[in-house]
Formats: sequence, structure tokens, C-alpha cells
Amino acid sequence: MASPTVGVLALQGDVREHQRVLTDLGADVVLVRTPAQLEAVAGLVIPGGESSVIDKLSRLFEVAGPIRKRIEDGMPVFGTCAGLIMLADRVVDAISGQQSFGGLDVTVRRNAFGSQNQSFETELDVPELGEPAVHATFIRGPVVDAVGSRARVMAALPDGRVVAVAQGNLLGTSFHPEMNGEPRFHQYFLDRVAEHAG
Repeated sequence: MASPTVGVLALQGDVREHQRVLTDLGADVVLVRTPAQLEAVAGLVIPGGESSVIDKLSRLFEVAGPIRKRIEDGMPVFGTCAGLIMLADRVVDAISGQQSFGGLDVTVRRNAFGSQNQSFETELDVPELGEPAVHATFIRGPVVDAVGSRARVMAALPDGRVVAVAQGNLLGTSFHPEMNGEPRFHQYFLDRVAEHAG
């Protein structure tokens, strides 16, 4: 079976880290900056970075509308950190005029874990991914304040704060699995891509 062709939205953020994990899992990876490049992929990863910058650049490069359309059409998308914010239907404390692509029936809060120097790492139980626990790195990450009826929780911190959610072909994490050599979320995403293409 041919390797799936997937994209990493390459406007800003930790693009190369995602590209490396996906390539190591056997995917053919396209760095997406234009509508034509988006058309060539069967799934998309939205990396961590600064959500307000990704929003502005996606509109400037005229990929925001096409990404929304592909999400509505069922394209699998995986967003980490800022990428989760971009997938959320509702964003608390967004900057003035900030837009998301939407699709995930969740409310997220930007920078919920404080500033860069309050970054932390922890072990997370993610039953859908099996054992062992996921080693998760949080860097100025968002938190999921509310989960709508269409989405489901994949992982939460011990204090109950939700940090990984899924809905159909959409997947979002507050943390950065690509920074720890943790491939299981990316494999989950690639499985959705293969199912959707099939």
C-alpha cells in the first residue's frame, strides 16, 4: 500500500519536528503554505507556535478558507498546542480579531499554563494509545475549558484539566508529542488518514 501523503502547515512553529516524526512513520510529507499544496495532501498537521500568527499568515497565504473547507469535508487534521487552538470552535482570551479554523467542538484557553518559563513535562495516561504512559511536554500550552457533545476527551491531567481531545477525524493536544520522540498520536492521525482515504 502506498504511503499516505500528509501535510504539515508550514507557516510558523515547530514544523520540522512533525515532519521528522511523520517521515519516520513512513508518511510522504508535504510542507503546506499554499492552497495548491493543501490540495495534494490527504491529512494535515497544524504545529505548535503562536496561534495568532498562524491565523494571520493562513489568511495572508489564502489557505485559511481552503483548510476550513477540507475540515468540513472530513480531512483528518492533528493540531498540537497552537494547532489545537486553531482547530477549536471557541477560543477564550483570543487577541482581538483572532480566528480559528474550527471543527473541534471544544472551548480552549490560550496560554493556560503560563509563560515559557512555566513549561513542564509529565506522564499522561491515554487509554486509547495503550501503555506506557505518554511523556508530554507543555510549552505555554492551551487547556480545554469545555468539551462539547461531539468531541471526546483522550487525556487529562491529574487535576482534571483536559489536554487531549478527538472528534471524528480531528485530534488536538495541548502538548508537544513531536518533541519527545512520542509517535503514537501521529500514528493515530495516520490511521485516520488511511481510513479516510480508503
